[in-house]
Amino acid sequence: MELTETYNDAPEVAVLVGIDMGTYDAEVSLDELEELARTAGAVVSARVLQKRDKPDTATYIGSGRIQEVREYCENNDIDLLIFDCELSPSQQRNIENETDVRVIDRTMLILDIFATRARSGEGKIQVELAQLKYTLPRLGGKGKELSRLGGGIGTRGPGETKLESDRRHIRRRIQSLEEDLAEIAKRREQLRHRREKDGVETIAIIGYTNAGKSTLMNALTQAGVLAENKLFATLDPTSRALTLPDGREVMLIDTVGLIRRLPHHLVEAFKSTLEEAANATAILNVCDASDPHCGEHLQVTFDLLRSLGCQDKPIISVMNKCDKADNLYALPNIGKFCMISALTGEGLPQLLATIQISLPPTRKKVEFLFPYNKGGLAAKVREDGVILAEEYRPDGIYIKAVSDIIFIEKNKEFLI
Repeated sequence: MELTETYNDAPEVAVLVGIDMGTYDAEVSLDELEELARTAGAVVSARVLQKRDKPDTATYIGSGRIQEVREYCENNDIDLLIFDCELSPSQQRNIENETDVRVIDRTMLILDIFATRARSGEGKIQVELAQLKYTLPRLGGKGKELSRLGGGIGTRGPGETKLESDRRHIRRRIQSLEEDLAEIAKRREQLRHRREKDGVETIAIIGYTNAGKSTLMNALTQAGVLAENKLFATLDPTSRALTLPDGREVMLIDTVGLIRRLPHHLVEAFKSTLEEAANATAILNVCDASDPHCGEHLQVTFDLLRSLGCQDKPIISVMNKCDKADNLYALPNIGKFCMISALTGEGLPQLLATIQISLPPTRKKVEFLFPYNKGGLAAKVREDGVILAEEYRPDGIYIKAVSDIIFIEKNKEFLI
């Protein structure tokens, strides 16, 4: 396949490289890689897509095609080669040696974008952890310049190569970051338990990156979340209160966006964030209805939700940007779904109503009047429910609370 050129003046110019083995739509994946490259600040000069049965073990695309890429890079001042895969350390070194151009792969590109997007302490820890785990097996020495054992004053003694020192330092840092994340995950779990105890139901917004999740969050809650037309504009989870039409208050949680073939260790690094979806009462699967690949995007999200064990939760497919969609009738219909435009507000009342009927009725607001000899029941309400008002009256203990419907049914004789 020939190189397809585009022209743009920019300090860092990149060539995209991929292979088509017939296992997925390689053209679409390369389109996505181009959008990722632009998000990272690169300008794409050319794309290379080669049909192969399997990747070349040495250079991924084979020696002949590597020479073509080398010549193109020399003639067009290319700064960067971006491969639409995860290269092995030896492949990356071989390609750089053959082309004399810096090489990164899909995973490194995504990590670079993540690093610029992380704002919270947790987000930064997750990104650094993923970067270090990616870097560790790729550390390679280049001879004596990376060694402190080369001879001469100041280098004698038992010593340790700089490469081994780097590896040791990275392993220690990985362990420290994993401990930090474990502590954050513990606090997040405590927060979830508190929400459950307080009767707070959570709605997780999940979906393909750049589908308009942050815009929807802002439209429903005035959250002020960064909303840009870029991939991974939002990396850190954001929680805001949302009042439903029936007066019930729920917690709306925005999560990190997804893409095709999201590297598994990135999923691992952001597992605690994605667990917000796993522990949510209901899930909004937001998709860009104007994207011709929206059906695939929905499937990417559903596959991840299934892997997190969320398939039995209420999932609402939210087809966003319907004001830009050319053919609404061609959109996939997966379970409950709503057509909306988060930007214009179209369809939001229907979405709120759909959320409301999708939530399981587990608690409700009630008023009790317990006789003084039933003080144990009042204590149970205090322990398991949310007390809104309480007073001691001549005829008993008055409590206004959000309580479990099973408890309410068992003690309905004390309802006011």
